[in-house]
Amino acid sequence: MRIRRRDREAHPSPQPSEPSAPAAEGPTSLDPVKSLIAEPTASESSLQAPPEPPGEPAPPPLAEPVSEPAATPPAPEVPSSAAAAPVAEALVSSPTPAPEPEAEMAETPKPNAHAAPVVDGKAGHAMRPPSISEDADQLLNGSKPTARELPRVIAIANQKGGVGKTTTTVNLGAALAEQENRVLVVDLDPQGNATTGLGVEARNFEFSMYDVIMRDQPLEDCIEPTSVKNLFVAPATIDLAGVEIELVPAFSRELKLKRAVDSVVDDFDFVLIDCPPSLGLITVNGLAAADEVLVPIQCEYYALEGLTQLLRNVHLVSTNLNETLEVTTIVLTMFDARTRLSIDVANEVREHFSERVCRVMIPRTVRLSEAPSFGQPITVFDPASRGAVAYRELAKEVSNGAPQRTR
Repeated sequence: MRIRRRDREAHPSPQPSEPSAPAAEGPTSLDPVKSLIAEPTASESSLQAPPEPPGEPAPPPLAEPVSEPAATPPAPEVPSSAAAAPVAEALVSSPTPAPEPEAEMAETPKPNAHAAPVVDGKAGHAMRPPSISEDADQLLNGSKPTARELPRVIAIANQKGGVGKTTTTVNLGAALAEQENRVLVVDLDPQGNATTGLGVEARNFEFSMYDVIMRDQPLEDCIEPTSVKNLFVAPATIDLAGVEIELVPAFSRELKLKRAVDSVVDDFDFVLIDCPPSLGLITVNGLAAADEVLVPIQCEYYALEGLTQLLRNVHLVSTNLNETLEVTTIVLTMFDARTRLSIDVANEVREHFSERVCRVMIPRTVRLSEAPSFGQPITVFDPASRGAVAYRELAKEVSNGAPQRTR
């Protein structure tokens, strides 16, 4: 008995332990998220559903429902310095969408009271037709000009300034002189541009056209030679500006130039009269002294504005002073084929004046503008330029192949 008691004391029997804390309580952390995603205990894993047989494929996982963003999401936490850079870069690179009201305004703009009207599908003002009256054919006495024989007295006239009257007078005269014609250029413009354009300075001559008109000086005393063979000029000075007033009380004031030109016309094949840009007494003198009129027309809209008035004045002069006067030639100047306006003006002029319009058109070139500063016509200044070629062709049209006169 003693032996069994000793064995019990040496090997005591195990006592039942106190029940441990349930595993469901989990860790003592206060974070509810971590407690939700904690690993399941052995008892929970034993309660899970048994796995499906390996032969059947597992169904695809269901997509999580996308929740709509809240109307006013909470402000994001300020990122740390390490994460702030990529976030800022993403915010800058992402385009900012335009607000909806501005997009609606771009799609449906409000009507503008000052906006140009739409013509033929294009925005812009409707082009006004050139102001060439319908009675232009009646003022021109027919559609085809009368053929003229040498000598010919031609007045280059247009009351519109800057259309190329002086340029045409100088260069057409030089081109006609190249064809072995004796040409006299009569400068009636007080500015004297035809005189200086041919290289004649005001201090190099004694008499001018002012002396011929106001003091009855013979025209042959006024004629000066130029650097171009067969080309001569009757120079003008600023004194001509007072002729308009001084001629008012003069007797037979409209025919003073005609009497002077008639005294020398047999010595030349062509007499070109450069008229001033006006319809005053000087221009009337030039029209009365001429047999035909050459009208330069700039290929722009304004050049057509006063053309009908010029034709009326030519008709009045031909009715009362000079029965042989007629508009025989119309020259299109400063033509620029790159612009639609030049083409439209050329078509309008050809539609109204048909056969009187020259086939060749004088182009707008820099060389034509530079030649007068050297006192030379374009045929001398730059013989191979487009302007020189155009005026040579114009000279052939104007002369119409007239035979040379025997002297």
